[in-house]
Amino acid sequence: MNTILVTGGAGFIGSNLVRQLIKEDCFCVVNLDKLTYAGNLNSLNDLRDDCRHIFMRADITDKKEVNDVFESFQPYAVINLAAESHVDRSVDSPDAFIQTNIIGTFNLLEISRHYLNKCTCPEFRKRFRFLQVSTDEVYGSLGAKGFFTEDSRYAPNSPYSASKAAADHLARSYFHTYGLPVITTNCSNNYGPFQFPEKLIPLMILKATEGSRLPVYGDGSNVRDWLYVEDHCRALRMVLKSGKEGEVYNIGGSCEKTNLEVVNAICDLLDLCSPLEDERSYKDQIAFVGDRPGHDKRYAVDANKIRRELGWMPEETFETGLAKTVKWYLENGEWLQHVSSGKYRGERLGVLNHE
Repeated sequence: MNTILVTGGAGFIGSNLVRQLIKEDCFCVVNLDKLTYAGNLNSLNDLRDDCRHIFMRADITDKKEVNDVFESFQPYAVINLAAESHVDRSVDSPDAFIQTNIIGTFNLLEISRHYLNKCTCPEFRKRFRFLQVSTDEVYGSLGAKGFFTEDSRYAPNSPYSASKAAADHLARSYFHTYGLPVITTNCSNNYGPFQFPEKLIPLMILKATEGSRLPVYGDGSNVRDWLYVEDHCRALRMVLKSGKEGEVYNIGGSCEKTNLEVVNAICDLLDLCSPLEDERSYKDQIAFVGDRPGHDKRYAVDANKIRRELGWMPEETFETGLAKTVKWYLENGEWLQHVSSGKYRGERLGVLNHE
């Protein structure tokens, strides 16, 4: 059976990808995850008894653990999703981002290189791929116009984006120096089911239904390009299957919204799906808080390359994707309870000048 190693497969994007790889592509997936606060096997309960899902609790910064996984399962592809990913946390505690995102990626690349060098099967060597999953935040901040392309220069402005940029550069170097068949993707902001409630959309849903204030950074005018997670996973599968080694593919939803527009849209949906007893709008709970340092003004991704070369298109609009997301969180309160460890209290992190 074809075996793929997915690192970070118990996280938000990872769990959605693992599910697609198994249920739609019929792959055997070795899911390597450290199970930090944002990784939770409850996100994969529907695969609990599926023999095609093999979970290994391990840390990509541990060379021996990672090497043992390669030796035991002989994967023909690696999809690296293991990362510390929350910008706010990188402002407060950058150390973990350096370790996981840079050192961990280096370990995966180095072990993949030696693993492939030992392979004696030409067909296997030809088929092997290392997919480095990254973010549009490595490009820095845009002005009011224009889009990030695959040729945009890297200009990261947070410890998180800097650590991802370093990992991307390492991946690129392993292709050009060693011939490791690396492909890199840079995606825009993901949203959808199973996202840990520190990110904007699930946090707003959770806070709103708790009756708490909805903390919006600054004046809420920062712009992001929003991508439904299942569309992102479909793109990753397509890149793995048909992408060219050494290439970079930007994956975006072509769906720019200010943070305030996103929060207002969530409130509108909640007003319809779960109206307050006193008939007030959830918008009354919006509260503007101090901005975080290095908060990029705008991201927008040009996804024409992946559309033109691989034929990928997002299936969800922001309106349909957000409606599915709000509905999922309203119906999955038990999952939210399971992922809440008590270490995260639903506050906006990374604000140095708190109100």
